Amino acid sequence: MARRAPPKAPADVQPPEVGLDLSVLTPEAAAYADPTHSIGYLLRITFRAFSRALEKRTMAYGVSSGQWRFLRQLWVEDGLTQRELSRRVGMREPTTVVAVGSLVKAGFVRRAPSDEDRRKVHIHLTPHARALQLALLPLAAEVNAIATAGLDPAEVAALRRALRRISDNLAGQAGDEPPTADEGAA
Repeated sequence: MARRAPPKAPADVQPPEVGLDLSVLTPEAAAYADPTHSIGYLLRITFRAFSRALEKRTMAYGVSSGQWRFLRQLWVEDGLTQRELSRRVGMREPTTVVAVGSLVKAGFVRRAPSDEDRRKVHIHLTPHARALQLALLPLAAEVNAIATAGLDPAEVAALRRALRRISDNLAGQAGDEPPTADEGAA
């Protein structure tokens, strides 16, 4: 598939200059010149750190961080349709198709056509993947404990509430359905 060239900026829009005078911005907007003031940036680097720490542990069982996200949702509810699994993991459907193919090839899941609707495909865990839950969930708990070291239980609970609120706010803004409470990265 050919890559599309990025859209060109209108002729009257000039690229920003290095060292641009940010004093024309509101103080709230100017604060985002430093990426560490951005909640989105902090969440992204935190997510990447979680993924790396978890994958370092799960790869001993042949499970990548990408596969982990799908297995985790299927441990909560096995037999989801490919579309529902995609929604719960927060991935686009074409990405989910590729990921499920990887999971099938690894022997973690099998596809089964729906009895009610031939267009739907259900994803089911294999006994091997079901058994992995007992080995992998303690690894996720370990990574979460490392990440929250120095925070008391009330701070961790407040962090969870704040992250859920942020997720709900952004899902509402984008017109998406907010993820369910049991969905997560690690």
